[in-house]
Amino acid sequence: MDYGDKLFWLSVLIQRRYAQICVEYDLTPSQATLLCAVKDEPRQMAYLAASLGMTKNALSQLVDRTERRGLVSRASSEQDRRVVMLGVTPAGKVLGEAVFAETVKHLPDVAGNLDADGRRELERLATAIVDASGVSASTSS
Repeated sequence: MDYGDKLFWLSVLIQRRYAQICVEYDLTPSQATLLCAVKDEPRQMAYLAASLGMTKNALSQLVDRTERRGLVSRASSEQDRRVVMLGVTPAGKVLGEAVFAETVKHLPDVAGNLDADGRRELERLATAIVDASGVSASTSS
């Protein structure tokens, strides 16, 4: 297996584990990711589409489904009424925080066969990749 193959299968392992966590909360992985992205502060829809790698239309459909469940709500920006902000409802915040905590706790299970040095190295590399991507949770919109 070459490097690309290994990254592909690592992606499959991560997605499979994440999907298992999402099922426990009766969420699709896309809904869970959306809740995690807005659990701490409202975000611009355009920012969310770009950072989640979705078209604006696909994001709108996801938001529609999640909004019908009472987990998110849209509002116009106070600074620019043309800008649509997405935030969580109280129920969405509780669910988003729970699924995020569970993910942070159990997603590292995919690296369970690594020794402590290997886990630290994977953490260092993952941090570098995420930081370089510009999509970390600390990025403001």
